Amino acid sequence: MRQDHLVTSKQLSRADVEAVLDRAAEIDADPGAVADRHAGSLLGLLFFEPSTRTKMSFEAAIKRLGGDTVDMGAVDASSVTKGESLADTVRVAAGYADALVLRHPRQGAATMAGEFVNVPLINAGDGAGHHPSQTLLDLYTIQENAGLDDLTIGIMGDLKYGRTVHSLSYALTNFEADQHFISPESLQLPREVVYDLHLEGATVREHEGYEAILPSLDVLYVTRIQRERFPDENEYQQVAGEYRIDADALEAAEDDLTVMHPLPRVDEIAPDVDDTDHAAYFEQAHNGVPVRMALLDMLLGDGDE
Repeated sequence: MRQDHLVTSKQLSRADVEAVLDRAAEIDADPGAVADRHAGSLLGLLFFEPSTRTKMSFEAAIKRLGGDTVDMGAVDASSVTKGESLADTVRVAAGYADALVLRHPRQGAATMAGEFVNVPLINAGDGAGHHPSQTLLDLYTIQENAGLDDLTIGIMGDLKYGRTVHSLSYALTNFEADQHFISPESLQLPREVVYDLHLEGATVREHEGYEAILPSLDVLYVTRIQRERFPDENEYQQVAGEYRIDADALEAAEDDLTVMHPLPRVDEIAPDVDDTDHAAYFEQAHNGVPVRMALLDMLLGDGDE
């Protein structure tokens, strides 16, 4: 890796991505080979927002590498309630751990926090900003199911507030990927993201419906409408449930279409999709462990041995 911190997928070159994915594939094939690789290492978990998959998979990853975690715990049981700044919190945590994983509701929080610590820091989601480790496991899943070049992908749902979408779209500019963005007009990609993608040579195709392009897709990446990001509940209610994929809808897709979702889902993918060959979202969640093992291995050192 070129940096000590992983804050945004913009940092990642194609070579960086391939290095992590190759290492993840090695670990996936033989996890026992790295069982004691980082014995004695401690990973600090600082989650200022709820998390299931990200937090548990990072904890599983470091423990499968022989290390352990130190956890800040719930925000309302921490010194944050006393007015402690994020800068002070991460400074203190960096004294207890060999690397930190930070999730925070404020966009840009991880960038700021990285300026105050001298151990590797991984952004596990900063508001509507970025989620680069999720992007790496997404790319691993795409690679396993459809390949990363000569790829046609539809990214659907909340593209305005969805940090997984922002991270993934940036990372895909490293590959020969044709990206289609499907959302209500009110939840389109932020214009600054569209501008950045154009600068990277990507062609941004925006749609309000998925029906016309579904037959041409290799991957459909579905996201939930992020209720917690909306400043106005009425705005959320206007778009809630607007897009829903079920098994009948997928009759129009190619047999090898891969359907992904960063989870949690609400009602945007019907349960009857789970039993189809298209469903890859639980595989995607499981891939979080080997990919995060690879990432921690490389950031903690000895990743090239």
